[in-house]
Amino acid sequence: MQKRTKLVFIVTGIFIGVVIGLVIAAKLDFSGYPIAAVDMPPDISGTSFEHSIEAVAKLTGPAVVSISSERTEKITSPRTRRYSFGGPFGDDSFRSFFDDFFGGLPQREYKQSGLGSGVLIDKEGYILTNEHVVSEADKITVTLADGREFKAQVKGKDSRSDLAVIKINGSDFPAAKLGNSDELRIGQWVVAIGNPFGFALHNPEPTVTSGVISALHRSLGRIISGDRDYGDLVQTDAAINPGNSGGPLVNLKGDVVGVNVAIFSTSGGYQGIGFAVPINSAKRIISRLIEGKKIVYGWLGVTVQGLDENLANYFGLAKGKGVLVAKVMPDSPAKKSGIKEADVIVKLDKVDINNVHTLLKIVGNIETGRKVKVELIRDKKPITLDVEVGPRPDNLQNLSESATEKEPLDYWRGLRVNEITPELAKRFGISASQGVIVSDVEADSEADQSGLGEGDVILEINKVYIDGIAAYKKAISELSGDALVRTARGFFILKPPSAEASR
Repeated sequence: MQKRTKLVFIVTGIFIGVVIGLVIAAKLDFSGYPIAAVDMPPDISGTSFEHSIEAVAKLTGPAVVSISSERTEKITSPRTRRYSFGGPFGDDSFRSFFDDFFGGLPQREYKQSGLGSGVLIDKEGYILTNEHVVSEADKITVTLADGREFKAQVKGKDSRSDLAVIKINGSDFPAAKLGNSDELRIGQWVVAIGNPFGFALHNPEPTVTSGVISALHRSLGRIISGDRDYGDLVQTDAAINPGNSGGPLVNLKGDVVGVNVAIFSTSGGYQGIGFAVPINSAKRIISRLIEGKKIVYGWLGVTVQGLDENLANYFGLAKGKGVLVAKVMPDSPAKKSGIKEADVIVKLDKVDINNVHTLLKIVGNIETGRKVKVELIRDKKPITLDVEVGPRPDNLQNLSESATEKEPLDYWRGLRVNEITPELAKRFGISASQGVIVSDVEADSEADQSGLGEGDVILEINKVYIDGIAAYKKAISELSGDALVRTARGFFILKPPSAEASR
């Protein structure tokens, strides 16, 4: 009797456990796709994750196009040259005489091709893509997902944002819906659509890859991006490969939330990090691109850097509050308003400035000619200045370099430094973007005897972090005695000049 009771108890327990398990499985939808438990947008709730990707591909895929660009370049062929103008006959007049008599050197035409992607943004054939996909192209061919080919015309392009609008003739084209990139969240699922490796796959249908938003407001820095403003990018781990540039990044509602622009890779292939221009950045200028108008950005004329803990403590500010003015361009709006190097900008046009990205974004979006108030910290005291925002010059990089050449830093203990520019980074083969680079060392000087040399990147002086020219100037102005200099390749002791040491 006791054994029977025990057996009944065990069987009953097993039965109850099975029932509870079935209920839990039904609630969690274990019978379908496990990822369905992921928080989905309201309009696809109840749809499995797999099917939602299929729906996005079906909805937005037809609006994604392949873009083939072609540029013809004439290059003088060196192999056909049969005379030399070295020695005393090497002047231009003598060369001109021979060119007129025998004819100039023959030229050959070279055709350079490029491949990328784009997305139709309305039924009339306007296509949004990257500027670098169609830049300097003589001929642009667009292939739709259904295989139809069209010649395209550039309506407008902007190299700073790396965005362009091209147009194909026709009507009733499939068009994608533009979403709101301000609503993106880290961890949110997205889909990248494009044509990696272009026509090498011999199929006009776009490729679909999925992933998540890995980060927001990413910056690629000047070393990588040059004069392009890659300072507010969406980062994703959705696979983006060569040829994907210009294609859309899409959320699970099928809305375009970004324009795929770049991959970060050591090999040129996909390594889990891709970037896209937020679609809201594109929406601000699309109408002007369509009209063929130049995109004008606001400009103060300053080079700024963030505040690390040491700099923040020095200026009596919390870390991440304000940006330090490292350089003021001559004849710039900042110069005319009275902004000086070593000022800390804490507020612009009533908006708190917490980092370099915020300042650049706000200034760039301000209409040129408008006066705004700039709140600064100067010598640890707050001041407010009025500045009239000007248009950003087209030759800003050359202007910056010429300003640096006109106002070179004096030698300090036998060394001279410069800001790290893309040109200097390439020249010395470095990848650093912070610190200052040693551009010259005087022979037999203190710097020379310490072992420092051209191309060294100075990161600290006496444990004070050096992330730019302003910090470097500040550090050396207050220095006496031996200096402990930390560079990218190690520490060095830089002794004072003998006259200073004897005092």
